[in-house]
Amino acid sequence: MTALISGSLAFDTIMLFRDRFANHILPDRVHILNVSFLVEQMRREFGGCAGNIAYNLRLLGDEAIPLAAVGSDFEEYARWLARWEIPQQHIRRMEGFYTAQAYITTDLDDNQITAFHPGAMAQAHEVDVPTHYRDAVGIVAPNGREAMLKHAQQFQEAGIAFIFDPGQGMPMFDGDELSRFVDQATWVAVNDYEAQLLQERTGLMLEAIAARVEALVVTRGAEGSLVYAEGECLEIPAAAPDSVHDPTGCGDAYRAGLLYGLARGLDWASTARIASLMGGVKIAHHGTQNHHFTMEWFRDRYRQTFGADFPAA
Repeated sequence: MTALISGSLAFDTIMLFRDRFANHILPDRVHILNVSFLVEQMRREFGGCAGNIAYNLRLLGDEAIPLAAVGSDFEEYARWLARWEIPQQHIRRMEGFYTAQAYITTDLDDNQITAFHPGAMAQAHEVDVPTHYRDAVGIVAPNGREAMLKHAQQFQEAGIAFIFDPGQGMPMFDGDELSRFVDQATWVAVNDYEAQLLQERTGLMLEAIAARVEALVVTRGAEGSLVYAEGECLEIPAAAPDSVHDPTGCGDAYRAGLLYGLARGLDWASTARIASLMGGVKIAHHGTQNHHFTMEWFRDRYRQTFGADFPAA
């Protein structure tokens, strides 16, 4: 099965501050803020929504094709994608740009301060949605603003069913634009916070949004997820992880599970459970692309978690 993934490819530089930001930021002095944090641990990870979703789909055995723009510093990431046999023919390299970069500092309370440089991602609209892949499904995940608008339209015009996943890209769009995305999409996937923002910006309640697509999926972390489809709301339990280390990228892992089920025409109960288990596997590992498993292990874990056999395609 093939998934076309419009989204970012980025380097994530993650730093751990072994103290609390609250001990160093004085509330009555934020107007003259000038602080420095000593970070004793730092790691650089491969990330970005397109990269994360593609990686998770490869673990599930599907072909995942990113539609993205990157900078001249991408070579190390390119070798990683090649190792996992993730196609790169629809990744545009932009000379004179950096690949998108996120610098994330986390304190002992799991508060985060993040700086994000979009770099080449802002040029991702120069990549077109390919239309020659048979029976493909797509997703419009956070990417450059113009790329998200263009790729949603191209998916619709090509008749390729796709998920609209606004994520952290939602602030770039007004209510009319978000409503247009919903009308173009086949499915919508958001977390509970994004669901609230989507309602506020479009003026539509969740049930009204769900009525305009085949399904609306709302993830709620440890409380599981909700699937609004065919006039009903299906509650999906969270898959308990072996441990909780890093929630970053769990949403992307979940969306890979959605794409896996949707590409096979599985029912929503099975599709969302696969997605839930993907999120549970990811959260037990640091970074967004450091977890590994075989499909035999995943099928067994699905059976143990949900008390049912892994669904047949």
